[in-house]
Amino acid sequence: MTGQRGTRRPGRVLTAVLCAVTAAGLYGCSDPGPREPSPTPTPSPATTPPSTTAPAPSTTAPAPAGRSPLTGLPTRPAPVVAVKIDNVPAARPHTGLGAADLVYVEQVEGGVTRLLAVYSSRLPELTGPVRSARESDISLLAPFGEPVLAYSGAQTALNPLLNAAPLHLVTETTAPGAFRRSPDRAAPHNLYVRPERALATDPSPENAQDIGFRFGSAPPGGTPVDTSTVRFPAARYTFTWSAADHAWRVAMDGREARATDSGPLTPETVVVQRVTIRPSDFQDRFGAVSPYTETTGSGTALVLRDGRSYEARWSRPTPDAGTTFTTPDGAPLAFAPGQTWVVLAPRG
Repeated sequence: MTGQRGTRRPGRVLTAVLCAVTAAGLYGCSDPGPREPSPTPTPSPATTPPSTTAPAPSTTAPAPAGRSPLTGLPTRPAPVVAVKIDNVPAARPHTGLGAADLVYVEQVEGGVTRLLAVYSSRLPELTGPVRSARESDISLLAPFGEPVLAYSGAQTALNPLLNAAPLHLVTETTAPGAFRRSPDRAAPHNLYVRPERALATDPSPENAQDIGFRFGSAPPGGTPVDTSTVRFPAARYTFTWSAADHAWRVAMDGREARATDSGPLTPETVVVQRVTIRPSDFQDRFGAVSPYTETTGSGTALVLRDGRSYEARWSRPTPDAGTTFTTPDGAPLAFAPGQTWVVLAPRG
């Protein structure tokens, strides 16, 4: 990788890039287990008390001035830094995830997952471990405008697509001062990025913008739940409602997920977005097929907030559009203000 910024192109070029049949893969890190549909919510025997979090004032319009379009919470306008994060057991516990506005869970080779953490409201001192980008990241980040993307590298065939995308690319090669290697972990699970330094490499950063999410009070109905589990071929996520935190505690592969700098991971909203995950035409260096996660289109979802689950529909009609979530009758479905995790789960 020699260039830091993908060339800004008209929307038709971006659409062509997003539709290209190319993928990248560097590591397949785990033996795959049986594929199972997900999620599996567990009903709670008691009704959860109403949220004490102050809702955003509207569920049908973008966040007003003074509130983040990514969290619905009061904040000053700030640009976006996205970081591709390793998530095999050797990469845990993570650093910096508690400060993310938004965390995406994506399937990669071998049925394991990686995370794409999006920062704007707060920038942690360090985040990681940082790993390689995938073709799916280009489409996933398109609604954010031209964010910084920090990652460890990519397959050679993917580099032209990354360079052509509306992303400010930051790697250890292009910005060595933004990264550090931890002496406490073995490579490749020891690379961390300083988000503030990564952002400083962008001469014209764009502030966070509306990506389709809405925040506010919960819709009527829903099903009380204690836990909900999402399964990938070789990874498992369980979200357990914590009334004390008024948030969901995250477990990965049966163990509580924690950040080294902030403790347990506790998103206020979890979205299980059921998507098509198809094989690409490319393989990683070990021969494993690189999957492609399709996030343009429409489908069903499960939204977890305030100790309840809500069946939903998601829609993203074009590659540069945001993703909207609605109730089955078409009303906007508001998220709880705070951190959101979006689990891009395989359709059942």
